[in-house]
Amino acid sequence: MAKRPQPQYSSEHYLNRELSWLAFNERVLEEAQDMTTPLLERVKFLSIFSSNLDEFFEVRVAGLLEQLDAGMEPQDYGADGLGPAEQLDAIDRRVHGLVAEQYRVLNEGVIPELRDAGIEFLRYRDLAPDERARVDGLFRSSIFPVLTPLAIDPGHPFPHVHHKSLNIALMLRSLDDGEMIPAVVQVPAVLDRIVVISRSERSFRFILLEELIIQHAEAMFAGCAVDDATVFRVTRDSDLSLQEEEADDLLEMIEESLQQRLRSDAVRLEIAADVTDVFLDLLVSALDLESRDVYRVRGPVDLTGLTELTHLDGFAELRDEPLVPRVAPAFAADRNVFDVIRQQDVLVHHPYESFGSVVEFIEEAARDPGVLAIKITLYRTSLPSAIISALTRAAQNGKQVTALVELKARFDEQNNILWARSLEEAGVHVVYGVVGLKTHCKAALVVRREADGIRRYVHLATGNYNPVTARIYTDLGLFTADAAMGEDATTLFNLLTGYSQAQFWNRFIMAPVSLRERVLELIERERQNAEDGKPARIIVKMNALVEPSAIDALYGAAQAGVQVDLMIRGICCLRPDLPGVSDGIRVTSVVDKFLEHTRIFYFENDGDPDIFLSSADWMPRNFFRRIELMFPVADSALKTRIIEEILATSLRDDVKARQLRADGRYERVERSEDAPAVRSQLVLQGLARRASRVSGEFGAQPGAAGPLPTDPERAGLGV
Repeated sequence: MAKRPQPQYSSEHYLNRELSWLAFNERVLEEAQDMTTPLLERVKFLSIFSSNLDEFFEVRVAGLLEQLDAGMEPQDYGADGLGPAEQLDAIDRRVHGLVAEQYRVLNEGVIPELRDAGIEFLRYRDLAPDERARVDGLFRSSIFPVLTPLAIDPGHPFPHVHHKSLNIALMLRSLDDGEMIPAVVQVPAVLDRIVVISRSERSFRFILLEELIIQHAEAMFAGCAVDDATVFRVTRDSDLSLQEEEADDLLEMIEESLQQRLRSDAVRLEIAADVTDVFLDLLVSALDLESRDVYRVRGPVDLTGLTELTHLDGFAELRDEPLVPRVAPAFAADRNVFDVIRQQDVLVHHPYESFGSVVEFIEEAARDPGVLAIKITLYRTSLPSAIISALTRAAQNGKQVTALVELKARFDEQNNILWARSLEEAGVHVVYGVVGLKTHCKAALVVRREADGIRRYVHLATGNYNPVTARIYTDLGLFTADAAMGEDATTLFNLLTGYSQAQFWNRFIMAPVSLRERVLELIERERQNAEDGKPARIIVKMNALVEPSAIDALYGAAQAGVQVDLMIRGICCLRPDLPGVSDGIRVTSVVDKFLEHTRIFYFENDGDPDIFLSSADWMPRNFFRRIELMFPVADSALKTRIIEEILATSLRDDVKARQLRADGRYERVERSEDAPAVRSQLVLQGLARRASRVSGEFGAQPGAAGPLPTDPERAGLGV
């Protein structure tokens, strides 16, 4: 592996990774503010904003605190030059402001509008006498038996507060001697947080579980009165640090680390804004936190719980029209999946086209007597999973089945352990990857005996083998029977399951071996073409751009005259619009109904474009610490579809796209007055619907979205 080069430019040329991520989450919050977004979709974005912040504190803030404690040296800082203390200060200012805005949106906008729409968030005091009687009975019969009251006194030290659990802090007063006694009650996660008061076709009224527990707290502490109560939640360091080289059993090590995560250091305290100083001082001291780690909120603590509202029956007018994924045209004729792939490469665009084709590929392989072996990488999947079931049946049918299960997939470790064990019990060969690296590539290989010999069928993707996320993430999957791709897939799995070192690749480009170097070569080729007066353009669509060497290469290409369009959904550390450095680079981000997850790389190549798909973003972790794949799309019809439909449509978005400015701010893309609005996800959904009506012709209408815009101003892109 090549030594990582130092950034070529001064720190002012790069945006900070953490602040760029916060800018992304601010764009999520903007969707909750957007009055054109259906109301329950706005509720969903409020919940996503909170969920995103949870992970940010669990991993990123926790990591910065560890760096601060370790006394990180200045030479180890990122390309932007900010040390951990400076970043924590900047995060403190930014996140407190964002959370305050989130609750303003909730209290002043969403809750009143929900009430007007028939969805009413009640307090106990709002209930009618008969309603109080009913919930009082519910508390006695179904809630009280589950609760565990914990008093705090010399014989009962402050209890361990579980990671991300909802808790109630109580101040009790003894009725005998007036002594004040603090106590804690955990709100049981096994119970529904939303307690239904009444529901009808056009009405849904509810109270939160913690409100009901507080109202009945004295029942848990006989002989005491409750003088005060407040709700709080603690976020803990959840980043697993593993010494894999020292592990005899990686699965056992992961299980032990998951237990340690439950008791790791606290990094954030969320608490109701009206908390008393006595309570707050007690909690901050017990959790060993600082004042900046405290987030006082004016409303329900933990808005991830609002997700339950988005699943209510009825209220269709408060949601986006549900997407019905279309069967990819190549598979629509109900032909054998292997016959289709043998005749042509097939591209499937999720969620607009059904993930069912991927499931059918594995299920048919499990059934087909000609299939000898199935090999697959599994990073994240759902429980239950049709793919896991199919792999199990294949092993039971006597086929050679190998599953590489990535146990280190963050926050999915426990799920992955469960189905890794179930696969092993079914006779599947389960391996856990390469020591020191996460296996993040998405690949499946089916080896089939046919009349003319052994043939390999391959599926490669930008997203996981997860039917649930395939309905809400945009991703691309490629099916091929190309012999060179099949050879590469065999080489890949030999590398992952054994100690084989690949000496040659036909098509695959793999990290951490050569992916970064190949990306830099492709950028450099465009730079040289521009200098030679040849057509030169780079279009990148991915989730994050952090790696300084890739940023520097893009700066160099832009300075040579290469038109560079970057569609980066999340983190972008490249600073556009710097005079003489990056003023030829345009960076946009789309945040919409579906999570933009596709990785597509376009290089003009003097008029003969190269198109690559990949599992990797351009980040240090993808280039140096993960096994990733980038692979070319060779079929001309599929290349046309990617260029003229997916990329062209995405570049034209002027409804949900924001453009990055040099100071790190994002602004809505300006819409041309004489052009119709383009919301890329709706356009792509329409193209998939149209293609599904065309029989026997995959892709149906290449170019239906139009050619790539070559000049942003003429194309109405608002630059």
